[in-house]
Amino acid sequence: MNILLLGKTGQVGFELHRLLAPLGTLVAPDRKALDLSDEQAVSAYLADCRPDLIVNAAAWTAVDAAEEQTEAAMRLNRDLPAQLAAYAAAASCRLVHYSSDYVYPGTGTEPWTENSPTGPLNAYGRSKLAGDEAVMASGADCLIFRTSWVYSARGNNFMKTMLRLGQNRPQLQVVADQIGAPTPACLIAQVTALAVYGRLDRGLYHLAARGETSWHGFAQEIFRQARAFGQSLAVTPERVDPIPTRDYPTPATRPLNSRLDVSKLERALKIRLPDWQPQLALTLAEYLEK
Repeated sequence: MNILLLGKTGQVGFELHRLLAPLGTLVAPDRKALDLSDEQAVSAYLADCRPDLIVNAAAWTAVDAAEEQTEAAMRLNRDLPAQLAAYAAAASCRLVHYSSDYVYPGTGTEPWTENSPTGPLNAYGRSKLAGDEAVMASGADCLIFRTSWVYSARGNNFMKTMLRLGQNRPQLQVVADQIGAPTPACLIAQVTALAVYGRLDRGLYHLAARGETSWHGFAQEIFRQARAFGQSLAVTPERVDPIPTRDYPTPATRPLNSRLDVSKLERALKIRLPDWQPQLALTLAEYLEK
């Protein structure tokens, strides 16, 4: 099986690059080899590569910047998935694509299901939803995984930011009224490999760790576990103060409710996704090389 992986330098892409190789012949061009903003270059690469499986981990992920750079965000999050899906439908190959909890309106307290009404609050969310809709409408054999609060031992993410700030600051303020499930990139890659190997039925699925917390609760657990690993920090979990979203304004509006119901994916793969706390421990151990 010829596998084309896009976005190999991202958090999820890096983990996918490690896990997908045993499943076939893996090709993973970097930005120098393939400019994903160039539609013609992508078409030419697809024609030359002739993949049996496309895994699209490439995306515009700068949420606030998308408010101003909407066209660039739409190219990567809407037009590229649409182009890949059109190719997949014509060539009878499978497409795996990743989406976000930001496609939902962020209201209420109940977890979103795959059938919940969408209603993005910002340009990034609208671009991701447009990509999802284009992929599903293409008729391609596709898997769309909507996930939330992604972090890893690599790249820029909340866990690493907290550890950096906690080195020197004895007190921090973190938003406490946005609720979701921190999900490590390695878990997303592991489930993807399982889904590909097991020929998961075409469709849309939620893929996130189990449980829920706020960014404030996530930060406290990061510091609690990092201290248990012997990490020297100026801040303690008790000195992380909760603040409302309104006290931390950003260009893009964030959803307050990012809870995702993962039961559909669990039933389909006959698995139980792990809770977010032990997944944090695994990610911290890798990052701290414990």
